[in-house]
Amino acid sequence: MTVSEREAREVAEAAREKDWRKPSFAKELFLGRFRLDLIHPHPEPAAEDVARGEEFLGRLREFAASKIDGALIERESRIPDEVLGGLKELGALGMKIGTEYGGLGLTQVYYNKALALVSSASPAVGALLSAHQSIGVPQPVKLFGSPQQKDAYLPRCARTDISAFLLTEPDVGSDPARLATTAVPDGDDYVLDGVKLWTTNGVIADLLVVMARVPEPDADDPRRAEGHRGGISAFVVEAGSEGITVENRNAFMGLRGIENGVTRFHRVRVPAANRIGPEGAGLKIALTTLNTGRLSLPATCAGSGKWCLKIAREWSRERVQWGRPVAEHEAVGSKISFIAATTFALEAVLDLSSQMADEDRNDIRIEAALAKLYGSEMAWRMADELVQIRGGRGYETAESLAARGERGVPAEQLLRDLRINRIFEGSTEIMHLLIAREAVDAHLSVAGDLIDPDKTLADKSRAAVGAGAFYAKWLPGLVAGPGRMPGAYGEFAALAGHLRYIERAARKLARSTFYAMSRWQGRMETKQGFLGRIVDIGAELFAMSAACVRAEKLRRDGTEGQAAHQLADAFCRQSRLRVEELFGRLWSNTDDLDGTVVRQVLDGAYTWLEEGVVDASTEGPWIADAAPGPAGRENVHRRVP
Repeated sequence: MTVSEREAREVAEAAREKDWRKPSFAKELFLGRFRLDLIHPHPEPAAEDVARGEEFLGRLREFAASKIDGALIERESRIPDEVLGGLKELGALGMKIGTEYGGLGLTQVYYNKALALVSSASPAVGALLSAHQSIGVPQPVKLFGSPQQKDAYLPRCARTDISAFLLTEPDVGSDPARLATTAVPDGDDYVLDGVKLWTTNGVIADLLVVMARVPEPDADDPRRAEGHRGGISAFVVEAGSEGITVENRNAFMGLRGIENGVTRFHRVRVPAANRIGPEGAGLKIALTTLNTGRLSLPATCAGSGKWCLKIAREWSRERVQWGRPVAEHEAVGSKISFIAATTFALEAVLDLSSQMADEDRNDIRIEAALAKLYGSEMAWRMADELVQIRGGRGYETAESLAARGERGVPAEQLLRDLRINRIFEGSTEIMHLLIAREAVDAHLSVAGDLIDPDKTLADKSRAAVGAGAFYAKWLPGLVAGPGRMPGAYGEFAALAGHLRYIERAARKLARSTFYAMSRWQGRMETKQGFLGRIVDIGAELFAMSAACVRAEKLRRDGTEGQAAHQLADAFCRQSRLRVEELFGRLWSNTDDLDGTVVRQVLDGAYTWLEEGVVDASTEGPWIADAAPGPAGRENVHRRVP
């Protein structure tokens, strides 16, 4: 499909959840308001939720330690059927499904703890469980399905059936306006045609959530016009339906055990009763599902940080160079400090966001997105630092290390496995834009028409009145606040200074955003470098807030309080250095020059720089043909017993 930039933006904007019916800590943070009351005291889980969660974690831990052979999965690039069967028996497929449907009914907090635990045994197994429950059939059906759909599918997903989510296509990634898979109404059915790429779990799935475009009403075709509004819609599809072919099982840099493939639909009939929600609601369903679904990735990232810390501690105490353990050399010690402090912060962000999701008192769409963005970026850095700490042994595979008589530490595998998290469920670049859009939502709500070149003079006049009233009240609040008061947040003891810094930085962040909108107006959306830094500052401030609140909770609980305060202090000091650098780069950067260089690259001005090498790529198109039609390959779908 050919879609203009404007049309693509309109589709994305229409899918956004626009209403803010509940408070949001992160939204307020971007507006310069440090609402500590929304996260402190740290929310607590109910006793019965803790008991249920801990009981399951105990059983899962025993299973993961005795039945999941991560090295075997890595070596054979496949999760054994016995492991999948064992997960079904444990009830792991139904962790997030209510007990009334045969699931375990775990909270988001304990679901995430389970994912972190099982991912430490095998990231591929963690990815399978996450894809099944966070974005697969259970979550959208739970949130948007009819009672009949819940009764039909949730019990299956809880115990026996593996599910997958199918949105991406060979030529469609983060731009769903160009979605090409169609669902044409035909009587009481829809007929699906198209090709889906990177279908995690798709090779072994029993049930699929498929995003497909229902044709817009057409006066020349009564079948399409009557009773159908059209638009991208969501369907539950039986994976064994006639006309579905898994054409390829994809292989990747990491996560080598995941069952990820290419799925073709050719004249696949799907009952209208299998459509989730109304026509045209597919993208909104997908984005709403991801509001909490994105928390699964930071769960695995926090777990990875814990493992990095364990290996760094044990190795750096054992390895001696120049008469001292390498941990005592500052160059290595600073890396260990970074890993320890960042792991504490990631777990704080994860637990806080998850508990807020469970309580459902706050809107956490921005918090979940920040957790995904920050977790994926920082976990990658921690894994990279661990490889550096391990030196040559960090680059060597665990199998090779074991073969020559040393402990088989899969540090290089962790680096490969974590790399996809910066792309999964919204790449870092897309997350920057998604969060930035939410961060400036209040401004666009009151002043959007002022900077829209297509609006009339009358529209702009009305917007000016509304904007004047909003900014007359909002701007004075950015001048001063508790962050300038020496005694503010005193209950946090030594961490109070960090909270005062967060409050001051939040106001500075809001002022910077307002100044940028005043300066660039309608061109603001093209300033992706600036917007990315704004979001990164917000992510750091959110992580600092979570770390301080968690440390204070642990102190009041009498569990590791002193150590937690020390870790929170270290993290905040490290984070503040990053924040100050980002603030500096808001206005002092190479964004304009970079744009000039890019245009020259694309125009071929620097092709001389590419000389002197050979291209090891194979021949073929950059993007595979995804034209609808019958399958031309063998079906590699396999059913797990």
